[in-house]
Amino acid sequence: MAQLDNLEAVEKRLWSSADNLRANSVYASNEYFLPVMGLLFLRHAYNRFLTAKAEIEKTLPSRGGKTRDLTPGDFSGRGALYLQPHARFDYLVGLPDDADRSKAVIEAMESIEKDYKSLEGQLPKVEYQKLDNDVLAQLLRTFNDPALQDAGGDVFGRIYEYFLTKFAGLKAHDDGEFFTPPSIVQMIVNVIEPDHGKVLDPACGSGGMFVQTAHFIEAEHEDPTKRATFYGLEKNETTIRLGKMNLAVHGLEGNIQQAISYYEDHTSNLVGRADFVMANPPFNVDEVDADKVKNDPRLPFGLPGINKKGKVSNANYVWISYFYSYLAEAGRAGFVMSSQASSAGRDEARVRAKLVETGAVDVMMAIRGGFFYTRTVPCELWFLDKGKPADRRDQVLMIDARNVHRKLTRTVYDFTPEQLANLTSLVWLYRGERARFVALVADHLGRSMEAARNCFADHSDRAAFAGALPVLLAAAESLHEQLALFLDTLPNEHEHAETFATYATMRRTLADDIAAFRQETGDAAEALAATDRADLDALWGFLEDEALPFGDGARALLKEIDGFVRLAARVVDACKQDLDAGSHDAFNTTKVNAARKDLDAVRQEAAEQVRRVRYFARQARWLHERFPDGELRDVPGLVKLVDRAEIAANDGSLTPGRYVGVAPPEVDEDFDFEEAMRDLHIELRDLNAEAATLAATISKNFEALGVEV
Repeated sequence: MAQLDNLEAVEKRLWSSADNLRANSVYASNEYFLPVMGLLFLRHAYNRFLTAKAEIEKTLPSRGGKTRDLTPGDFSGRGALYLQPHARFDYLVGLPDDADRSKAVIEAMESIEKDYKSLEGQLPKVEYQKLDNDVLAQLLRTFNDPALQDAGGDVFGRIYEYFLTKFAGLKAHDDGEFFTPPSIVQMIVNVIEPDHGKVLDPACGSGGMFVQTAHFIEAEHEDPTKRATFYGLEKNETTIRLGKMNLAVHGLEGNIQQAISYYEDHTSNLVGRADFVMANPPFNVDEVDADKVKNDPRLPFGLPGINKKGKVSNANYVWISYFYSYLAEAGRAGFVMSSQASSAGRDEARVRAKLVETGAVDVMMAIRGGFFYTRTVPCELWFLDKGKPADRRDQVLMIDARNVHRKLTRTVYDFTPEQLANLTSLVWLYRGERARFVALVADHLGRSMEAARNCFADHSDRAAFAGALPVLLAAAESLHEQLALFLDTLPNEHEHAETFATYATMRRTLADDIAAFRQETGDAAEALAATDRADLDALWGFLEDEALPFGDGARALLKEIDGFVRLAARVVDACKQDLDAGSHDAFNTTKVNAARKDLDAVRQEAAEQVRRVRYFARQARWLHERFPDGELRDVPGLVKLVDRAEIAANDGSLTPGRYVGVAPPEVDEDFDFEEAMRDLHIELRDLNAEAATLAATISKNFEALGVEV
C-alpha cells in the first residue's frame, strides 16, 4: 500500500503541475490534451529506450576498439523505440533557455515518425506551436520528475491512464471510454491466454488490451511481434492516435482502423478468423440503426430487439454477437459487459439462449463497482471459447468476484497481482490444470519466505523495504543514544519514571524478538526447502505447520514494533513538554527530532515488509480453505460450475450471483485495524479534497455573480 500511496501522490503532483500550466496557454482542456499526452509518450519512450539500450550495447560488435552505432533495427522485438539523439527526453529538457522548444519537440516527433512508419502522421506536432516557450519548458521539467526517471512500464501505465482519466473528467476526451483499468484487462488476458495469432479489439480505445497481451507473451519468453498480430477498430481519430502511441512506446504495431464498429468492419475480414477477441465496448447504447445492421453477417442470432424509433433497443447483444462471430473455430473471447446484460429479458434473452446453446459460453465473472475511474457501477466479464473440449461444452463456470478487491481510493478499486492469480486458478482447476494451481500455492509460500528473508537482507543492495528490521534496530539505538544523554541525568523517581522504565524494557525485548524472528525465518526457510513443491498435501502441511504460525508471529512482531515506536515518541514528548529537556545541555533537540523522524520512517518500511510475510501466507490459505484437494468445487459466494439445464431453469440467466449464492458469515480473524484505519484515512482524505474543490467552485461562482464571500 505504501508504494501505491506514493504513486498516487506522484500522479496528483504531476497532474497538478501540468494542469496549472494550462492557464498560461491558449488551449482549452480538449486542445491541451494531446500536447501533454505527447510529452508523456516521449518520457515513457525514453525510459524504455534506455532500458533496451543497456541490454543491446552488451551484444554490439566492436572493431578496432570502436563499437558501432545503434540503429532502429537493434530495438526490434525489445519492446522499445529507437530514439535519435535529438528525440531523447534528456536532450529536450537540457535545451538552453533561448531555444525554440516547440520546434525541438516537433523535430523529435518527426524523427520518430520517420523511423517508424506505423506512427506517420499520428504523433502530436503542430499542437506544440501555440504553447508558450516557457510553458513548454515547464511541462518538460514536470515530466522529468525524479519519480519518472527510473519508472518502469507498470508505473507509466498507471500515470498514463491517470492523465487520460483526468482529461476525461474535464470532458477533454470521450468520457473515459478509451481505456480499461489494468486489473480488468489482466483478468481477461489471464483467462483467455492470448499467446498467438490474430488478436482483435473492435472497440480498442488506447490499445490497453494489446499491450497486456504483449506482456503475457513476453512472460512466456516469446517475442509478441512475432507471435501475434493486433487488429483494432476505433471510432475516434484522436483515440486512434493515442492507441498507436501506446503500442509504439511498447515496441508494438497494430492495424487500427477508424470505424464505427456497429456498421463497419475494416479488419481484413476477420469474421470467423480471429484467434482472440478482447474488448471493453460502450455499455447500453440505444442509438444503433436497426436497418443498417439487420443483415450484418456478424449477427448470427438476429437482432436483440427494436424500439419505436427503429433503433436497436440495447446494443449490448450486438457487441456480444459480433465478438462471437469474429472467433475462429478454436478462438477465445474475453470482454467487459454491463451487469444487466447477463439477465436481460425479452429479445435479449432470446439471443442469449441461442448463444448458450452453441456451448461457447465458458466463464462468467462478476466484478464489483468502482473498478472504472469513470463508471461506478458493477460489471461482468464474459468469456467465450469456441474450442471448448466436448466434456465441457455443456458447462459454464460462474465466478462471483465482487468480494475480492483492493481499495485504492475512496471510490476506486482493483485486484492485487495475487488476487488476480487466485481468481485465475479457479479457471485452471475448471480446465483440469491442477499442476498450475499447485505451482501457485508453492509460489505464495515461497514469496512469504522471501519476504521474511528480505527483512534481514543487506540494506546496501536490496529490493524495496528489504533489510528494514536491522535498520529499525539501528534507528531505535540512535534515538536511545540521544535520549540517554538526558535520561541519565534524571533522578530515580519522577513523574514519568514508570513510562521510561517500560520503554527501556520494550527496547530490549524488541531486539530479542527480532533476533528470534530471524532465527525462525531461517528455520521456516529450511522447512520449505525440504518440502516437495509439486506435492499439494506437503505444501498444505507446510502452510499449517510453518507458514501460518510464522505469519501470525510476523503480525505480533509488527504490533510490537508499532507499540515501541509510539512509546518512544511518548518518551520524547514527555522529555520536551514535562521535563523541560530543551533547556538542558544534555538534550540536543535537533538530533533527537531527526532520530525520531528516522525511526518512524524506518518503522513504515519495516511494517510494509513484515506485513508481506503474512500477506502471501494468507493468499495460500485463501486457496486452501476453498480448494483443499486441489480440485474445483462449489464455494458459496464465490464459484459454481453449472450446466445448460440449470441455466435454462433460471430463465437463461448468466448472472454469477444467481448461482453461487451467498457466502456464510465469517468471523474475520485477520481483521487488520491499521488497514481499516488506512482505508478510513483514504476516504477522509478524498472527502476533504472534494470538499475543498467544491468550496472553491462555489466561491468562484459567487464571485462571478458579484457576491462577496
